[in-house]
Amino acid sequence: MVRVAKHDYDLQTKLPTDLVEELARTQTLAHGVWAKAREENDFPAFVPMLEKIYDLMRRQVDALGYEDRMYDALLNQYEPNMKTAAVERLFDELRAELVPFVAAIFERLDAVDSRVIHLKYDVAKQEAFGLKVIKQLGYDMTRGRQDPSVHPFTTSFSINDVRITTRYYEDYLPTALFGSIHESGHAMYEQGSDQTLEGTILSGGTSLGVHESQSRLWENVVGRSRSFWQYFYPELKKTFPAQLGQVDLETFYRAINFVSRSLVRVEADEVTYNLHIMLRFELENALLEGKLAIKDLRDAWNAKMESYLGITPRMTAKTACCKTFTGHRVWWGISRPTR
Repeated sequence: MVRVAKHDYDLQTKLPTDLVEELARTQTLAHGVWAKAREENDFPAFVPMLEKIYDLMRRQVDALGYEDRMYDALLNQYEPNMKTAAVERLFDELRAELVPFVAAIFERLDAVDSRVIHLKYDVAKQEAFGLKVIKQLGYDMTRGRQDPSVHPFTTSFSINDVRITTRYYEDYLPTALFGSIHESGHAMYEQGSDQTLEGTILSGGTSLGVHESQSRLWENVVGRSRSFWQYFYPELKKTFPAQLGQVDLETFYRAINFVSRSLVRVEADEVTYNLHIMLRFELENALLEGKLAIKDLRDAWNAKMESYLGITPRMTAKTACCKTFTGHRVWWGISRPTR
């Protein structure tokens, strides 16, 4: 408790009050600008706000201090003592194997028929089924709730009040379903904290990395497994008999594990998801260190998407705007920082 308190205290006391206030104000205003720019497919409209945010991030980095890389100062807030160089080494090893592996899979995309998950699925029924699933997984609705949002996230006010959100698409079943499972993984991790830690700085979890390991575990290792759907698929078929009544388990199982060139990180499959993380990690470092201008971000984003996933966003402005904003969620405080 003392060790963590000292770490957090040292970080917080290094930040000038006026900088904290300006960050909070800018982040709050930026969300509305981003949402409008995303809706109107207008990345240039968000550029001035994003430039201001990065200027404030650099001021924060200078205040926090760092030895090697600017990103180290920000990373230390969410993954204590982790270094940018260590993350780069990890990603370099993973990228060397993953990129050619993904390219090989893309040559066989016709081996799986995923049309079933793109049929029309009533949103209210999606919500009801999703809630049933996460309750059975262990998410305690007496100490939480789920609501719709533009981007899925988890936020908590105590061990006994951990809330999640998801988003719904009528023509794509996995978005809300696996979004709910993912966010409930975060929530169950926090709800699982020992009640003796309630009200202390240790109640929110160990780090952002450990937090994400829990959400991804439930979403992919559990939620996309064959045994999971041997149990839940009969209920899903009852919920959507017109869409799934004649679809066998194996067809559905393969469809939800279909590897594709997704433009959106939160909807990416288990194989390509990490490429989205690498892409934004590299771009964030380049932006922070001044090696890439905000106005050039869209082109840089598209180039990396083409290199890693073999796809260039057609609606480039909307995609870049959306993904850049969500890429900074740990800096912007959309979900509460965890320890």
